[in-house]
Amino acid sequence: MSTFLSHVGRLSARFRWVVVVAWVVIFAALIAVLAAGSSAGSTEKAETSIPDSQASLALERMNQEFPALDSPGATLQLVFHPDSGEVTSAATAAEIASVLADAEDLPGVQSVSNPLDPARPYISEDLTLAAATLTFGELTEDEEKDYYDAALEFQENAPPALGVELGGNLVPLGAPAPGPGEAVGVIIAFVVLALTFGSLLAAGVNLLIAVFGVGVGLVGTLAYGTLFPIGDNTIILAAMLGLAVGIDYSLFILSRFRNELRGGRSVDDAVARATGTAGTAVVFAGLTVIVALVALLVANLSDITEMGFAAAVAVAVTVLLALTLLPALMRFLGFRALSRKQRRALERGELWTEGQKQKRGIMRGWGSVVVNRPIISLFTGVLILIVVALPMLSMKTAFIVPGGSDPSSTERAAYNLIMDKFGGVQSPLIVLAEGNDIANETAKIESDLAGFDGVQRVVPAETSADGTYARIIVIPEGGPIDDATKDLVHQVRDNADAVSGVHLEVTGETAISIDQDEQLMQALIKYIVVIVVISIILLIVLFRSLLIPVIATLGYLLSVAAAFGASVAVFQWGWLDPLITAPQGDPMMSLLPLLLVGVLFGLAMDYQVFLVSRIQEMHRKGMDPKPAIREGFARSGPVLVAAATIMIVVFAGFATSHFAIGASIAFGLMVGVAADAFIVRLVLMPAALSLLGKSAWWIPKWLDKILPDIDVEGHSLDAKDEEHRQPALVG
Repeated sequence: MSTFLSHVGRLSARFRWVVVVAWVVIFAALIAVLAAGSSAGSTEKAETSIPDSQASLALERMNQEFPALDSPGATLQLVFHPDSGEVTSAATAAEIASVLADAEDLPGVQSVSNPLDPARPYISEDLTLAAATLTFGELTEDEEKDYYDAALEFQENAPPALGVELGGNLVPLGAPAPGPGEAVGVIIAFVVLALTFGSLLAAGVNLLIAVFGVGVGLVGTLAYGTLFPIGDNTIILAAMLGLAVGIDYSLFILSRFRNELRGGRSVDDAVARATGTAGTAVVFAGLTVIVALVALLVANLSDITEMGFAAAVAVAVTVLLALTLLPALMRFLGFRALSRKQRRALERGELWTEGQKQKRGIMRGWGSVVVNRPIISLFTGVLILIVVALPMLSMKTAFIVPGGSDPSSTERAAYNLIMDKFGGVQSPLIVLAEGNDIANETAKIESDLAGFDGVQRVVPAETSADGTYARIIVIPEGGPIDDATKDLVHQVRDNADAVSGVHLEVTGETAISIDQDEQLMQALIKYIVVIVVISIILLIVLFRSLLIPVIATLGYLLSVAAAFGASVAVFQWGWLDPLITAPQGDPMMSLLPLLLVGVLFGLAMDYQVFLVSRIQEMHRKGMDPKPAIREGFARSGPVLVAAATIMIVVFAGFATSHFAIGASIAFGLMVGVAADAFIVRLVLMPAALSLLGKSAWWIPKWLDKILPDIDVEGHSLDAKDEEHRQPALVG
């Protein structure tokens, strides 16, 4: 592969204008498709597809037997919770009536219910809360936003003594526009690149490739979305991951290009050598990330599958740019990719050799500390990761967070007020009873259901036209994500055949969400198994070792656990409330663990490849294990540190978002990358290799014979070194 990629790099450099124009044309064509699709005015949105569950199948049967009435359309609630007194007192009732009369004039409102109407009251038993419903009917996207903003302003200006909260939300959840945090992350990444290269021009090219790659990937995904509907959150992961790996992959190739120039190669030869060596590692790392993202199919959920595929496309585009457009730009850069000090050294005829700079560098010193004290290093690193991961033991997940994603919003306040006074009336369970003579059994069924733990009340049954089905509404005491409600769903199912000749199924939005959460947790276990198997196989092929893949995979699992633990502490416990602007205090979304496992696997394998391949190279040259670790560590460590730092600052920028989904994904990735790069790869891995010695590279002879040779470091190019090497002049 290294020979092929070196040819790709050399051709891209030779026909650099063709490559640049080709990519610009591709980008322009995607923009044209996006513009054409947008001008067509298609507003169709992708529907979320979820795997069948007991609750969803029961819902299908219920809809067949009990055809749904015409939907009243969009609704909101005005919840009145006065500071003192009862809502039925003369003064308070008059104020409520005045507010409801004004609410009838809100834009789009078709009707307003009166909670104090004796015929249809909506008042709590202690008379301290009343709830009115605002009905809007069917709305367009623009109307949803405008009418909801008007309703929010109305709620904010309501008499404070009435304690008015606005329940519900007319605006669907979607990804917001990028905020300042993302821009700050990119700026810091540029600073890190400039410090790493000592050249603003090289740093600019590196960042340009990454940003252009994100642009191509996102515009391509959005253009596809004009032809085939996609979800609103599809591009979140693609944006942050595409930018991060785009910077890193270009960094690895550019760093190798600069080293080759300093070693005396001509610009064309340096481009070819960098693309053939570091480019091979980039291809392997990129394919690993892509495989991990595509494997998200195991979740069998359209939203997460779309996010995975969009991110995989972004990574694929980034790899292609690093192998074609970057070599073209490196040819334009030439020796200007070096710092002034490095160019002056070349003019004096001083050639640089790998390892020269790091003989007394920080990374060589750090590697020596780890290698000389492997037991202490291993124990300390594992202990830190376990401590960070401990909050994971209290991790709770939910498919949908009721009452909105922001615990401090008026929507959540209204939801909680009604739940406190009326129980789970906003998220009831629907029990579907099936039997030949169901009408004679409904009283018994209702009595049994009322006796279950966690039931507040049971609404009398409604019987189907043919008398074989009954629909019973069960109001739980708690909300849809409470453990008591989940236990109630399982209790109904455990007693599904308790009444002779009758079978019960539980459905409704709450039951479906509970099933989906449990299914995603099962998918997570399956996905982790798939990832572990893939990891071990890929690393065995790459490093021709059995023990190194096992150690690398165990380290990856520790970094994932640390990401889970930190996410729980921040987003579930609210530990960083002053720093993280996204809503906190809710269970972790069921999708997040799957995304973290997949993305962190790909990134962990990146770091494993770039670090251990250098150690492997030194070992193959005949070095003893410990010197090989020190030398490989010194050569690859600085670039790995720079790459991980860039990843962290980019993800940190996205973590400042107000959008809970984007912020939680970015924060988990930020912690996971920091744990994997700085503890697992730079502490645990060299410490374990030092303890294992030569046995770390053991592999059965029969397996060694059948494994393909990936040649990450481009050994197949060594034979051509003298043919292509020639004195280079800076100019």
